[in-house]
Amino acid sequence: MKKVLGIIIITLCLPTIWWIGSNIRTELNTTQVHAQQIEKKIDVPEVQVQLPVTLIDQNGQIFSEEYVEWRQPLTLQQIPQIAQEIFIASEDADFYDHIGFDFSAIIRAVVANSNANTASQGGSTITQQLVRMRYLSDEKTYERKLTELFYAYELEKKYDKDAILTMYLNESYFSNQVYGIGSAATYYFQKPIQELSIAELAFISAIPNNPSLYNPLKNFDETKARQERLLDTLAASGSITKEDATSYKAQPITLNVKSKVQSYPMYSTYVLQELRWLVAEKEGYTERLQNSQSEEEKKSIKAQLDNRLSTLFQNGLTVYTALDPIKQAHDEERMTAILGKGELQAAGAVINNSSREIVSLYAGKNYEKFDYHRAYQGPRQPGSAFKPLAVYAPFFETTTHTPDSIVNGGSYCVGSFCPENYGGYQYGDVSIRTAFRNSFNTSALRLFNAVGVETAFAYLNRFHFRSIVAKDHTYAASLGGLTYGVTALELADAYTSFIDGSYVLAHSIRKVTANDGTELYSWDKERDQIWSPKTVKYMRELLADVVANGTGQGVYSNSNYVGAKTGTTNDYRDYWLAGLNDHYTAAVWLGYDKPQTMEKLESYKIHHKLFNVLLE
Repeated sequence: MKKVLGIIIITLCLPTIWWIGSNIRTELNTTQVHAQQIEKKIDVPEVQVQLPVTLIDQNGQIFSEEYVEWRQPLTLQQIPQIAQEIFIASEDADFYDHIGFDFSAIIRAVVANSNANTASQGGSTITQQLVRMRYLSDEKTYERKLTELFYAYELEKKYDKDAILTMYLNESYFSNQVYGIGSAATYYFQKPIQELSIAELAFISAIPNNPSLYNPLKNFDETKARQERLLDTLAASGSITKEDATSYKAQPITLNVKSKVQSYPMYSTYVLQELRWLVAEKEGYTERLQNSQSEEEKKSIKAQLDNRLSTLFQNGLTVYTALDPIKQAHDEERMTAILGKGELQAAGAVINNSSREIVSLYAGKNYEKFDYHRAYQGPRQPGSAFKPLAVYAPFFETTTHTPDSIVNGGSYCVGSFCPENYGGYQYGDVSIRTAFRNSFNTSALRLFNAVGVETAFAYLNRFHFRSIVAKDHTYAASLGGLTYGVTALELADAYTSFIDGSYVLAHSIRKVTANDGTELYSWDKERDQIWSPKTVKYMRELLADVVANGTGQGVYSNSNYVGAKTGTTNDYRDYWLAGLNDHYTAAVWLGYDKPQTMEKLESYKIHHKLFNVLLE
């Protein structure tokens, strides 16, 4: 009977036993998951935050900053000792003695919260505050508080006290999207923290306790009052005397708030795009994209590049550029004035002949940062401005002809392609110089046919025309007839080959460094010899003749040499000028974003005036 009763009792208890066992397993699994999550969190040595990306001009001056949060991390040695003492004395007097949490402070908080019937009292150590900033919310519940204690204990096992204090001082929030005490110094006073007085250090140290209440831009008096309490705390701890505290309180606090530097957006926007190209080139993404077999593979590679750039931006970069701020400001002001009101637009690029660096860019009238950038994002049909690169230079390079050789200017067809000269005029035998000067289309096609389409494109492909595609390999290319066209920057870049026959991709970036000054990237400087001295000599003669006697009349320069080629597309929808003087190589496009005829503007030679600005 007892045996039967025992079996019955055991049977009845089985559901309970199963329930208890199930809950134990669940709790064990949950505990294991939490432990894994905690290990994962604690193993992260640095919090992923975005540090500033700073752009520097050729004179070493900052002209643009990219950031959402202002952060300038410091080592503990760079943070004045008195600043460290302010936070320890006011936030965690036993910081160097506890194991991450302070039992006595917790008991005081529990008693206070019990009396208030809420969980409002603090009792957090610096380590606990760091845990809350990094991993947890500010929710005031006992469950969150217990998790915080465990994290704090684990953090103390991972890092020594100085490392924890460094992280705390660099990650504390100082209001107005400012993180870290070093950043607060440069934001509120525009001085490095080492140059701040004790009164100023105490003032910014007042902010993190309650960044909204102690926001000095909105609540200066409240911030000043807390600064004075902090100075009293310092005196009580023995870091300073009471007399010193009284003296520091009396010192006036004058804010000198930093403004985000955002000068020359026409240039800075391009620099950020070039940075993407530079990283892609140096880390192999460009080659992988060129060799990709499908759109899906290409999309995947681009996503990987985006992630890589995101990581670089998070770690902070300094980008040294070739920007000439005086010229950039001059070009922007003068070109915008010439364009006047209305929808007429322009794009321009200027490259230094010696360094092959981009010193100035014009993106269009009324340009704002990250708008459509006409200088590098706006390919348009180049018309006759393309002939020097596609026709004449390859012709001289592959034959023994000279500018005085004869070419016919009469009607001419290659298959069904039968272009006409400007105005429909027919010409007999003329010199190549005359054909170039007056931009005879039929003469250009004859020479292009002599060179051969693929031979001509073998030269063109040595430049960096990003929008030229395989189906552009036709006879129409001899007259600048392309599927998408070229940009002002690409055309100026290719024209640099007429400086001395050599070519290297023009760039705005000199070097890119990490936050600690380590150089990460720079462009290769080795040049490719594209044209022989003979070809260069002939092309410079022809370009100079266009300015002196042809369609380039109206172009001028103070230098000893100036040469250029004009371009006009069908129905006068685009006007171009590209060329060089002793100092600069430049190209300018004139037109409307939504193409329309500009025949009535031809006699005003607006593109000549814009080109003159770029060569100044």
